Amino acid sequence: MSMAKFVSTYEKPLPHIGLPDWYSKQWELRQSADVRRSEACRLRNSSKTTRSEGNIKTKWDIYMNDNRITDRVLEISRWKDVFEDLLQKLLTEMRLLSDEKANTQKEIEDITRSLHIASECISTRDCRRRTELTYDEADIELKKELCMIANIHEALTKRAQAAWEMLNRLEALKFKLSLNIEDKNETIKIDKENLELDYASANTSYKSKTLVTDKTSGSITYEVWLDKCRCCKLSTENELNECYTFREATRVMREHAWNDIRAQQDATDYNLRKRIYQTQKGRNEMEWQKHKVQKEMEMLGNEISQLEETLMSKIGVVKCVETRLENRVYRPGSELCKDQVESGLKNEALQLKQTEENLIKMIERTKASYNSLESLLIRVDKNLEDKQHSLNTDVMCLDMRAPLKTGDRSRLPNETDRNIVLTRMEKEIPLES
Repeated sequence: MSMAKFVSTYEKPLPHIGLPDWYSKQWELRQSADVRRSEACRLRNSSKTTRSEGNIKTKWDIYMNDNRITDRVLEISRWKDVFEDLLQKLLTEMRLLSDEKANTQKEIEDITRSLHIASECISTRDCRRRTELTYDEADIELKKELCMIANIHEALTKRAQAAWEMLNRLEALKFKLSLNIEDKNETIKIDKENLELDYASANTSYKSKTLVTDKTSGSITYEVWLDKCRCCKLSTENELNECYTFREATRVMREHAWNDIRAQQDATDYNLRKRIYQTQKGRNEMEWQKHKVQKEMEMLGNEISQLEETLMSKIGVVKCVETRLENRVYRPGSELCKDQVESGLKNEALQLKQTEENLIKMIERTKASYNSLESLLIRVDKNLEDKQHSLNTDVMCLDMRAPLKTGDRSRLPNETDRNIVLTRMEKEIPLES
């Protein structure tokens, strides 16, 4: 149908499609919409499933990891408690070992003093004079005591050195345990802070390198960590047991050492007292002998004086007899005869001569005996001086050893009682005859 020429129309300058094409386009769009809606529905369902599974998985992962962290914190706390208990025991053992070491060093000082006293006693007894310088039992016991104390001193010195070395080992172990406890405390603190974190915490952020394994970080496996904890616990327990055994052995060693030293000191003191008793007895015997010799010399001196007086008294008698004989030579004539008077006077003169010779010989013998007694008295005096010097030396040794006596082994407080007990004077002073 044609239009009038004066009618004008306005159409887009585009090609127009036909109705079939429009229906076809409409059908195509409807099919596309159905497909896209179907895909979108499936996607929504899949997305919902993914969201639900993700949320559930996340929730359970968080729950399980929270439990794992809680269990880990509990496990580390138990190990920390074990190590803290071991550390306390270690500190106690170190204190006890330090005290034992100090006691051992103090015992070494005391033993050193005993060693010096024993050596000084030997040197003092060597100052005895020749007649009293003997290898007696006291000398043997003093030398035995000196050797014993020297050996014990050396053994205790080595023990103190071993205690010092053990203290150094325990100090290193203490540092290791303290560092281990500090690391565990820090780990517990970190894990507890992690337990307090959630998705709403303000101090959370992306950490891009957390999933990257750093081979130089020094991270170890759980099994290695557990082995390290067990090894640390075992080594600490072994050190504690060794320290306890060492302490007990040291204490027993000190006790045995002092028991041996005290027994030897008692034996030495006994032999010193025995030697003092023997010297005192010998000195008293010499004083008795001196007294008897002096008395005998006095009596012998009186006898010599009487012999000399007797000899002097015979001089006048001899002169008288010889004068009588000389006077009778001058008798006159036949009166000069050998009568009984002449023979009697001659016999008297000869008898007086023999008596003078006997008296002179007796005086010489008596003076020789007196001189021998005087020499003997000098020897006795010298022996008495030596014995007194030896007695003073041994008493001095006992006095030097007095500081070694403590407790129930101490000396008597009264010096008079001590001297009476020591010298037994009331039993040794001889009686006058």
